[in-house]
Amino acid sequence: MADLNELKEAAKSLRDEILNNVRDLTNSKEAYELRKTFLDSKQGKIGQLMKEMRTVPNDQKQEYGKTVNELKQWAQARFEEVDRAMKERELQNRYEREKLDVTMPAVKTVPGNLHPVTQVREELIDIFASMGFEVYEGKEIENDYYNFTALNTPQDHPARDMQDTFYVSPEFLLRTQTSAGQIHVMEAKKPPIKILSPGRVFRSDDDATHSPMFHQMEGLVVDKHITLSDLKGMLDTFVQKIYGENTTTRLRPSYFPFTEPSVEVDVSCFECGGKGCGLCKGTGWIEVLGAGIVNRKVLENCGLDPDEYSGLAFGIGLERIAMLKYGINNIKLMFESDMDVLKQINDQE
Repeated sequence: MADLNELKEAAKSLRDEILNNVRDLTNSKEAYELRKTFLDSKQGKIGQLMKEMRTVPNDQKQEYGKTVNELKQWAQARFEEVDRAMKERELQNRYEREKLDVTMPAVKTVPGNLHPVTQVREELIDIFASMGFEVYEGKEIENDYYNFTALNTPQDHPARDMQDTFYVSPEFLLRTQTSAGQIHVMEAKKPPIKILSPGRVFRSDDDATHSPMFHQMEGLVVDKHITLSDLKGMLDTFVQKIYGENTTTRLRPSYFPFTEPSVEVDVSCFECGGKGCGLCKGTGWIEVLGAGIVNRKVLENCGLDPDEYSGLAFGIGLERIAMLKYGINNIKLMFESDMDVLKQINDQE
């Protein structure tokens, strides 16, 4: 382009072309395509004018560039105005076509709730945190040593039959208990230790009261002079906070390879007050968890002197606590995501 007069003629021609074309637009997509025709950075007609500035004499370049930029700014503003108008028209057409009655009441939303197991988990963490426990979540895939051997369950131990699990390789398996994480803590940290290990565990069980995957919460306290009376006092505090101040505990002798002595912990039936009912099967007591004093061999496996330190441990099945709390008779209801069942459970809160 040789001079400014030709540029001004070209600019006026482009303005007229834009104004004429926008009158024929029917939707925002057409407006977008027309905008590209004039304002595309590489192929747009206004951009082509800017490229021709190299042919303009040096003393006219400044005014040439100013004229092209003014045209570009005008075109951008015009296309933005057209785009807004097109979108408003399309929205209005949609309202008319769909016959949307904005005066109708809104659709009622159903508020969500945490899953019963999650509610129990958070409640128990709060209870034990108030007693000074720290939360430690271990790995779901463990090796054989941490899941069994370090917990006084060597390869040929019959107790392994109680915890048949799923192996992902000859060495690695899905953990059968969160106690495996406690071994890692005792290896890395010297007493005093007071940790709570919640998480998913896996066993080859599948019936009305057992699931191949379930949630467990295990506690561990290691320090000097820890005794069974410390365990009893702590569990009394726990059950009274979750089942009521009048709840009492009863310890029955049991066996776990990683504790000695080992006990099953029963609570007085919160349904009948210990008089006997269907929930407690007429005994007045309900079994809720297993516990005991940490076996000396387990302490030795973690490099701790059992003559200097002792510990207590307990394991709680979260589904068991939730089933008792909400009156659920089949553990599978906890995992089927049946909204009617979950709503019925949450309505008890």
